[in-house]
Amino acid sequence: MRINILIVVLLTGLVAATFGFGIYLFAQLVPDMRASLGFDISYVGTITASGQFGFLVCALLAAWLTPRVGGGWVIFGSGAVCAVALLLIPLTHNIVLIGALLTVLAGTAATVFVPMVDVISRVVAYQYRGMAMGLVSSGTSYGVFINSLLVPLYAPRGEWPMVWWIVGLITVVLSVAVMVVFSRARLFERNTDAAEQRESEAGMGKKALMQPWVLTVWTMNFLLGFSTFPFQNYLSSYLRTELNFGVAYTAQIWASIGFVGMFAGLAVGWLSDRTGLRAAMLLVYACVAGAALIFVVHPVGYWPLLAGVLFAVAFYPIFGLIPAYVSKMASSAALAVTIFGVANILQGVGGMIGNFCAGVLASFDGSFVGVYVAIGLIAVLLAMLTLRLPREGAEVLEVGAVPCANN
Repeated sequence: MRINILIVVLLTGLVAATFGFGIYLFAQLVPDMRASLGFDISYVGTITASGQFGFLVCALLAAWLTPRVGGGWVIFGSGAVCAVALLLIPLTHNIVLIGALLTVLAGTAATVFVPMVDVISRVVAYQYRGMAMGLVSSGTSYGVFINSLLVPLYAPRGEWPMVWWIVGLITVVLSVAVMVVFSRARLFERNTDAAEQRESEAGMGKKALMQPWVLTVWTMNFLLGFSTFPFQNYLSSYLRTELNFGVAYTAQIWASIGFVGMFAGLAVGWLSDRTGLRAAMLLVYACVAGAALIFVVHPVGYWPLLAGVLFAVAFYPIFGLIPAYVSKMASSAALAVTIFGVANILQGVGGMIGNFCAGVLASFDGSFVGVYVAIGLIAVLLAMLTLRLPREGAEVLEVGAVPCANN
């Protein structure tokens, strides 16, 4: 039991590294890196869109690779690559190369997160998966919180490369710990049921993947990427360049997002295990809509701080609630990995399109207000789609399968 808890904690740490450091640190350092390297805001859209393309490709790779080599190897390898890429960024001032490294980092986020369904299904009991995945998904907030502590220390002095050095070394330590613990837990060994699960999945064919709930989940992941990724990627630029908040207050908002997110995933995950995953999803979409509304209607004083809190309550748990829902609905771990792999691909497509469109819209309009209006409307649409989802477990029972509780 203790080693299972340690595994969940380490998975949370790798999500903190690949998402919090690998994707969102750049968002916090954009104004400082722009001043140092001399690129414009439209190029930020290109970089973030490229990152989502990397996420898309690697989500596809992870869905193909996980059943063949095992989720443990895919996760460990992703952590090691993430550490190397983080340490290479401060060694170059070539923005094209930095963009390429950020694309690799976004890819490692996908190759860490997709196999989580496989590993969690092997080490966590069915009734606790919502809480476990909620904690893992909160890993991003731990990374963001660490970023918010480091950025004010080094960025104002023009020492933004030091931030990348520190988070890179943290990731090295995490990767070594994962190697040791996964080895002891035999997570580097292939699941003995993997071949049977793939055969079962192949036998079900398109029927298993074309169920209404699967299509709804895929649609939701696309819209999540399209809306929530730009929310964070352009937050610092909106606060500091358009709303004229200082670096200290902007860092406080990011700190509140990270701090609240550290507990939000676990709390909302715990709630979802008791009230149902759909009810928890409705709660988080309401929070996204509320946060976007504040940035559109009244982004003054302490209201942006409240918006950050609402966004944190929503953003980090939702990326744990959806894989938890998939793991409970799918008839096998292999099928769950396939469904979630496609979901992450569509999430990557949505994020790529959303980041690019948000950058173009902000450059054309001269304001980020329209971006947050769109995010609020999409949150309402996501809530409507959630109402179409069946209660977890219901669809599985209809096709005569049993949820994979003890893989």
